[in-house]
Amino acid sequence: MQKLSLREELSQNAYPGRGIVIGKSLDGTKAVTAYFIMGRSVNSRNRVFVEDGEGIRTQAFDPSKLSDPSLIIYAPVRVLGNKTIVTNGDQTDTIYEGMDHQMTFEQSLRSREFEPDGPNYTPRISGVMHIENGKYNYAMSILKSDQGDPSCCNRFTFAYEHPKAGEGRFIHTYMHDGNPLPSFEGEPKLVAIEEDIDEFTGMLWESLNEDNKVSLFVRYIDIATGKYETRIVNKNV
Repeated sequence: MQKLSLREELSQNAYPGRGIVIGKSLDGTKAVTAYFIMGRSVNSRNRVFVEDGEGIRTQAFDPSKLSDPSLIIYAPVRVLGNKTIVTNGDQTDTIYEGMDHQMTFEQSLRSREFEPDGPNYTPRISGVMHIENGKYNYAMSILKSDQGDPSCCNRFTFAYEHPKAGEGRFIHTYMHDGNPLPSFEGEPKLVAIEEDIDEFTGMLWESLNEDNKVSLFVRYIDIATGKYETRIVNKNV
């Protein structure tokens, strides 16, 4: 598989929707994740990321403009012990509760499917990072309709047990802009990960479409100690 440039992937796609990146820093010492949201409607664009304990949540930037919170207000990132969960919806809580009861990542998502927002039927994309005794692995998932047919849910889980330094995987909700929006296809894309958190955050934010980008979260976790650094960028400030 060809290693892609995230800068090129994002700058050449006006609307990938919501996206998750998980991987390892170039020096091999940090577990890396990023999550971004975009929006085309006033309701979707009216959001910011805010810290919530060890994770984050979305909230309305202007509460008076919030028309439907059901699919846009949620906790994208939660931490359960040595696991960091990142998703594009309230399935973050489903995974957290399932894994807290000794279920696997995949088992926890069995009760969920794509979002009920026809005709798009937005995929639910999720990731979990696991760091223990200096070892790091991660998994990603996508739950999507079968080519736009809401009567069928296709479930895919991808596990990465020995992540390579300077590499990660990128999954997003939509292939590109459209009406209806076409769901992501294939396995998560192999992408390059930069060593410095500020450099990586800046590159991602600058590469997202200026009109459609809303918020970005980036976290680098020291694999040896579990300590982490976080960056949050909001268009609405």
